Amino acid sequence: MDLGLKGKTALVAGGSMGLGKAVALELGREGARIAIGSLDDAYLPQAAEEIRRKTGAEVIAVPADVSDPEQAKAFVTKSVERLGSVDILVNNAGGPPSVAFLDIDDKTWQYGFRLNLLSTIVMTREAVPLMKEKKWGRIINMTSISVKQPIDGLMLSNTIRSGVIGFAKTLSNELAPFHITVNSVCPGYTLTDRVRNLAKTIAGRENSTPEAVIAKWESTIPMKRLGTPEEFAALVAFLASEQAGYITGAAIQIDGGWYKGVM
Repeated sequence: MDLGLKGKTALVAGGSMGLGKAVALELGREGARIAIGSLDDAYLPQAAEEIRRKTGAEVIAVPADVSDPEQAKAFVTKSVERLGSVDILVNNAGGPPSVAFLDIDDKTWQYGFRLNLLSTIVMTREAVPLMKEKKWGRIINMTSISVKQPIDGLMLSNTIRSGVIGFAKTLSNELAPFHITVNSVCPGYTLTDRVRNLAKTIAGRENSTPEAVIAKWESTIPMKRLGTPEEFAALVAFLASEQAGYITGAAIQIDGGWYKGVM
């Protein structure tokens, strides 16, 4: 299926690794021009080169720590300065730490808010005027299945990512007359390097093995396996496409059936 993304400009925050990089790769394969942002480290230029090599797409790397509102804003403005426009914005940042409620101080709450909610608001606010001028745009927020089924131990993520869903749903109605869609994707257990490392950490704590930890997770999923970054990226690419123009305000889980609710 031709998704109609050739020549579109896509900004992917958190695009140097994991699900963000998988999304950037998929959009590049569809012919989009890509700006990826992440912390200023070796992973960022390496990811940009890998995406160029595998897709032939035009790719730029823009260092940005999106937990800093000024850097989140600069990711969009610098990307637009270099690529000339923005058609697709993928809001993405790593998850906040897993901490018990009484161990979360004000500073940690504020960090989680800046990382996962304020960054989304700031980057979206910079992109929307340009999309409104074009009367076309796609805003896609990468959240977590925890917004639909809270996960024990993830107090910060459960609370703050749910705010992204409320923001996106409200904004989707405001931007619909301009043919700009706003959607959120909610991944469950997906086999990224971060999840592999998490399995190693848990295994060490439980005197087990990473394979046993992953098998335990898989046993809770109806499909009996973890998802792949490529499967997740395919969903995001479709939501960015011309064909998805009538989908807005949605929060779509991609979790192999792990979520038990009906909505």
